[in-house]
Amino acid sequence: MVVYLIGLLAQFFFGARTVLQWILSERARKVLSPSIFWILSIIASYLFFIYGWLREDFAIILGQVIAYYIYIWNLNAKGVWKKVPAVLRYLLILTPPVAIALASGDAAHFINTFLKNEDVPLWLLIFGSTGQIVFTLRFVYQLIYSVRRKESLLPIGFWIISLAGSMVIIVYAIIRQDPILILGQAAGFIAYIRNIAIYKKQNKEYQQVP
Repeated sequence: MVVYLIGLLAQFFFGARTVLQWILSERARKVLSPSIFWILSIIASYLFFIYGWLREDFAIILGQVIAYYIYIWNLNAKGVWKKVPAVLRYLLILTPPVAIALASGDAAHFINTFLKNEDVPLWLLIFGSTGQIVFTLRFVYQLIYSVRRKESLLPIGFWIISLAGSMVIIVYAIIRQDPILILGQAAGFIAYIRNIAIYKKQNKEYQQVP
């Protein structure tokens, strides 16, 4: 029960970041990358990392570790990271590698627990991991795009990749009968489509300007 509560809380923050970003973008009539999006991202990711660990689900953990530090980069680009107390910054930075180090300390146990989980067949693990990788690549793309422009942005490619990864994860979640994953992905699905629509509308308006 506690495990699902942690996962539900994480998905709440993930969903809240998407909804808030969507509302702020609708008001501005252009796609924004607000600081609150990244603040809620790091909180949700931290909780979801714990959820995946407790669920012994390697696919979930894989997705969170990669995106985790990209959230921190964006917070730094927004000038928010420096305002976080030093102790909390160190805690946030060190938690993932410490957890991975503890797990890799017993390689056999790690493989048996995560990669040979009887509840998750190898083909399903690969499928779920692929979805998480695709879903995480959106932040890799976002990072490269933002670094080149020297500011935190959420380009249209980010939303297209989000949509593709989300579809794979939803299928994985249905097979795994994981209500937390299904709820989280379903909540963001519409927002991804809407952000793509806003971008297209924004581009049309730019083209019409003499």
